[in-house]
Amino acid sequence: MGERGSGGDVNSNVLVARSTGDAQLDKAVWQWLSWDKNPKTKEQIETLLQDGKHKELRDRLCCRLSFGTAGLRSAMGAGFCYINDLTVIQSTQGIYKYLEGCFSDFKQRGFVVGYDTRGQVTSNCSSKKLAKLTAAVLLAKDVPVYFFSSYVPTPFVPYAVQQLKAVAGVMITASHNRKEDNGYKVYWENGAQIKSPHDKEIIKCIEECVEPWNGSWNENLVDTSPLRQDPLKKICDSYMEDLKKICYHRELNMQTSLKFVHTSFHGVGHDYVKLAFEAFGFQPPIPVPEQKDPDPDFPTVKCPNPEEGESVLELSLRLAEKENARVVVATDPDADRLAVAEQQNGCWKVFTGNEMAALFGWWMFSRWKENCSQDADVKNVYMLATTVSSKILRAIALKEGFHFEETLPGFKWIGSRVKDLSDNGKEVLFAFEESIGFMCGTSVLDKDGVSAAVVIAEMAAYLESKNQTLEQKLIEIYETYGYHIAKTSYFLCYDPPTIKRLFERLRNFEGPQSYPKFCGDYNILHVRDVTTGYDSSQPNKKSVLPVSKSSQMITFTFQNGCVATLRTSGTEPKIKYYAEMCAPPEQSDRTFLEEELQKLIAALIANFLEPDKNGLIWRSA
Repeated sequence: MGERGSGGDVNSNVLVARSTGDAQLDKAVWQWLSWDKNPKTKEQIETLLQDGKHKELRDRLCCRLSFGTAGLRSAMGAGFCYINDLTVIQSTQGIYKYLEGCFSDFKQRGFVVGYDTRGQVTSNCSSKKLAKLTAAVLLAKDVPVYFFSSYVPTPFVPYAVQQLKAVAGVMITASHNRKEDNGYKVYWENGAQIKSPHDKEIIKCIEECVEPWNGSWNENLVDTSPLRQDPLKKICDSYMEDLKKICYHRELNMQTSLKFVHTSFHGVGHDYVKLAFEAFGFQPPIPVPEQKDPDPDFPTVKCPNPEEGESVLELSLRLAEKENARVVVATDPDADRLAVAEQQNGCWKVFTGNEMAALFGWWMFSRWKENCSQDADVKNVYMLATTVSSKILRAIALKEGFHFEETLPGFKWIGSRVKDLSDNGKEVLFAFEESIGFMCGTSVLDKDGVSAAVVIAEMAAYLESKNQTLEQKLIEIYETYGYHIAKTSYFLCYDPPTIKRLFERLRNFEGPQSYPKFCGDYNILHVRDVTTGYDSSQPNKKSVLPVSKSSQMITFTFQNGCVATLRTSGTEPKIKYYAEMCAPPEQSDRTFLEEELQKLIAALIANFLEPDKNGLIWRSA
């Protein structure tokens, strides 16, 4: 159990009188009521016990949070598998125990804690309070804590970890998830999100430190401890200064007649995007007044995810029309992702993450080429993407001579790989994942919506000076390097056994351990299954990408040039599909490619996902 804790006393007679008849559940209930000092979440469990709701108690108390593609993420509320005061204290105690074993200088170097503006009144739970409890656990153990005095974008935490040479950091956020959710994102000393084996080892340590220690509940320590420092001004100033390294046309930015609208979706982004625009010499972007200030209820959007496109961008597009602004930049609530829309002839084009990557890839490489020293070697230059993202960077790399690499889905894989490449003297210009996550430069080893917003603004201003729009440039890129037409969507599935059954069927399609050779009329050339480590395109049949048993992911390469992936989400109850037609430059019939892709996706859904049979819920338009 580790150190004896400061759990409250609970009358054991009352608990015996309310026994559920299930020893495991009784123990979990006793632990919760003994340890939880938050009256709201404690009351939630007591009420369920009094009402005899044993199934819900079991769901809440008999399983634990585990690390997904973005750390710990769940709904706020009472229970060991929810995000709340107690589970955050337990997680931080586990992290303390693990870091103490990894770093002899832990108590000299310290730990970074940041947070967004989420909250839930019914559980008396907010990101700031959870951040204070995170800090309290560490301060009570004499660990210096860099605790931001105000909300910050997620990228500020990995940036601060590197700048301050801390051993690790945590950001309390659920990014673009629904308002009921919150999360706990952990960054290692290299400034990248943790990945295996750290995540598994931390979970083990959490399980050994479940009872709160003395001092762990003292959230006032951040206001009283001499070991707490506020890094906000230093990190913000340094970040904005570093951002100037990827600003190439300051004079042009200062003079441009282009106007930009920015929405932060009721999150943390606006003040920081404004500072970034100032650093690049721009006038401030026009804020969407209804969405500018943080609000944990996200009242103007059904879902605070800019990836959902025009339906959630409604307010910003209308404001842009009124203000005669041609470009809209939208950061998600924790400002690590970016959506972009451009107005042309009265119509709006909302760019997909893959289309934006084509623009960023062209921009970052062309700026490098124009500004590099004479002896710079293009073979030293790298760009990266996750394997479910567009292959457009691969096409640009092949033609221009730089390196392109793929990683598993999730920026934790990109961040670690970029750090390795940089440490070995390689120059990484850009990396992305299709779900509108972009990394321009290497100041932050994670996706960053703040820097991406201002880089897109500079790109648009530059193109405007050449009488070109972003969309026109995108078509030009595709005509130069080959059309890459991609479509990504998802189905909701709230039943994990159904998801497992669906993927197991694909692994045993034409008999045991036999993957499909056709999807409807479409011939499959290769199959890669990173869940099991199989890849039919490799001589030894083993996947080059690391095996990832914790999630489902199978990729099919078709004879017609299409690549399609089916995978589960690491943060939501979704089965996602990604499909892309990769055509050579000479095959420029976009309509044909789009029709072919649409037909293949229909075959993929009908033959492999079988939504009606499996009770999958189609993504709402």
